[in-house]
Amino acid sequence: SNSVLVSPQAWHEVATLNKLRNANRIRSGQVLKIPLRLMRSEALAARLLTASGDVQIDGAAAVAGAPLAEGQSVSTGDTGSAVIELADGSRVRMPPSSLAQVAASRQYGSRINRDGSNVAVSATAPGESSGFFAGTLRVLRGSIEVFATKVLRAKPLEVVTPTAVVGVRGTQYRVAYDEESGGLTHSEVLEGAVRFDLAKAPNGANVGRGLGAAIDAVKTAPVVVPLLAAPDLSSVSERFERPLVRIELPADPAVPSTAMRVQVAADAGFDRIVNDQKVEAGAPIRIAGLDDAQWHVRMRRIDAEGIEGYDAARQFTLKARPEPPATRAPRADAKQTVGSVALAWAQNTEAPNVRVQVAEDPAFQRLVEDRDNVASPGTTLQIATPGIYHWRLQSVRPSGDHGPFGDPQRFELRPTPTPPAGGPSADGKSLLFTWSGRPEDRQQVQLARDPEFTEIVAQEELSATEWALATPSRGGKYYFRYRSVEPDGFVSPYSSALSIELPKDWSGLLLLLPLLFLL
Repeated sequence: SNSVLVSPQAWHEVATLNKLRNANRIRSGQVLKIPLRLMRSEALAARLLTASGDVQIDGAAAVAGAPLAEGQSVSTGDTGSAVIELADGSRVRMPPSSLAQVAASRQYGSRINRDGSNVAVSATAPGESSGFFAGTLRVLRGSIEVFATKVLRAKPLEVVTPTAVVGVRGTQYRVAYDEESGGLTHSEVLEGAVRFDLAKAPNGANVGRGLGAAIDAVKTAPVVVPLLAAPDLSSVSERFERPLVRIELPADPAVPSTAMRVQVAADAGFDRIVNDQKVEAGAPIRIAGLDDAQWHVRMRRIDAEGIEGYDAARQFTLKARPEPPATRAPRADAKQTVGSVALAWAQNTEAPNVRVQVAEDPAFQRLVEDRDNVASPGTTLQIATPGIYHWRLQSVRPSGDHGPFGDPQRFELRPTPTPPAGGPSADGKSLLFTWSGRPEDRQQVQLARDPEFTEIVAQEELSATEWALATPSRGGKYYFRYRSVEPDGFVSPYSSALSIELPKDWSGLLLLLPLLFLL
């Protein structure tokens, strides 16, 4: 009895409970019922199997492999996660922003079968000992996911929160506690079964595979419902090229849910979770702070009771760096005439060289320019064909590593004005100029005495592509030009200047001829 019971005096209670006629005699193979409180036990340390990111044990930085004694707590930061291995081999996964305590981790001395609230002990041969385990985890914030081994236990492995007790012998399940949601405790069973009880009352329910249960500080009995189906992640891209990963899932009206649990991990087993967030139904999912690497994302729907459904997982690659340069010119949707096009950007100091592409289509299938390793913060192109063009940039590290392309920009090239035609009318009383143009454009015209158009003698804005005006009284050389103002406000450059020669007026000199003869 000294190796099994807490004290020799405990044997008297055991003998009375089992109605032994002779308290000093036990038959070979006889089964005894012993209250667990009378059994001798010893504390067994759990172990921090993995620690990723911000993980602490009792407020101090933790390292993988550290032992965890009874009463010690493990906390994970916003980007931290951990896996605890209990003494019976059970594994407990802790996502970010969680706090859990190893409330009990005990080994009992002999082979035991639990029967009600007592333990049945079979007599064993001298020196034979198999032992059994009893453990309790306390969740004070966030959630845990338990993979309980199917071993001999003094009592079910328990997970307790301030509002509930979840007990299990061997299964996979989740338990979460949210004080801000009225002390909500919810549990979801993926394998096996659990017993879900209120912390301060005997009311409870058996929760089997595919079911979830929830309780808060107000409810008097747990709500048990089927788990929601896993969401469809087939629309989630396999590659992202921006530091902020954005995911939008189409709504499924056939599956009612109020929110979505989103987790990102560095491994397919989700032992190293770096991001854990709850997103309201229909809201875009934004994931920040990830390095360029391969990642795993999983999501599950959340129902109106706060119970989380089945997981769906998908792998994706993030390649967002070096980030593309910021474009400077031409501005988005800029318009200019064909010819010389100047592109400018702000260089990435980490990756100063640039690859620039210009295409006729937004998919960049019809490239007109593709220049790599441009070392300057800009370049000039010659494009002779009017149309809408698209251009994009990617930064290039000195090692040759190319980052993702930035968002495409576009610009439009308009044709240059055609040379005008015209001159004096047949009777010499007027000037008539014509040119080609679009009927929806306005036309601005000028007539000047000099090719620099500093001495303008006439100008107008017209709705037609011809201009008639009275012939100037002074003869000599004149210059004409025009430009178009399009409905969207774009003003073309002036056309090339058309020069015309008007005959000079000699009539005044003819009046002086008689005087010349008198001389």
